[in-house]
Amino acid sequence: MSILELDNVHAYYGKIHALKGVSLRVEQGEIVTLIGGNGAGKTTTLRTICALMRPTVGSVIFEGEDLSRYKPSALASRGIAMVPEGRGVFAKMTVLENLEMGAFHRKDKEIDADIERIYDLFPRLRERRTQLAGTMSGGEQQMLAMGRAMMSRPHLLLLDEPSMGLAPVLVEAIFSTIVDINKQGTTVLLVEQNALMSLEIANRGYVLQTGEIVLSDDARALKQNEMIQKVYLGIE
Repeated sequence: MSILELDNVHAYYGKIHALKGVSLRVEQGEIVTLIGGNGAGKTTTLRTICALMRPTVGSVIFEGEDLSRYKPSALASRGIAMVPEGRGVFAKMTVLENLEMGAFHRKDKEIDADIERIYDLFPRLRERRTQLAGTMSGGEQQMLAMGRAMMSRPHLLLLDEPSMGLAPVLVEAIFSTIVDINKQGTTVLLVEQNALMSLEIANRGYVLQTGEIVLSDDARALKQNEMIQKVYLGIE
């Protein structure tokens, strides 16, 4: 069952044709990765899913509903959370306050329990819970951004370049946590330049070039694809 489906989506920045008929689907429970170089349209795709951009042609369907009727601020309560490129934490708020902001739309009594679950996923955040987010390392801020997104209890988690700027050991930790989040029941759409790592954990993948999907397949098959190996994995 598809939780997300983009059908022939076209989007523009002014006169720049950024997405040129993008079609993709994400099934319930999957990790799907979207790979491509700088300027390929990966972030634009996520922004269009989140209603930060409106498609001029095509549709974005989430759990059977067209997202064009929603404002971006309504998507958290609808079941979509995004971790943006650059993390976007609230620098002058503590770790705990950032996590609480992730649950801003919730009225239930399980928020404290969910904070503890985030601390279990990211033990470093428990250690830093009273620290201002802006004083933390890049890796810690990435953990916080992911934890804050999970506080909304999303059905679909969108991740935009979670490994960017991180040391290799932290990259491995972040990807391991993405797998854990998925195993706990959250569907993931992962935008990532680190094609090798993303294809290691994904079920399926799409390759985006200059606003167009040029290849899609099972992640294992993509890893064996000659073009993918040469262009994205550095294998001659």
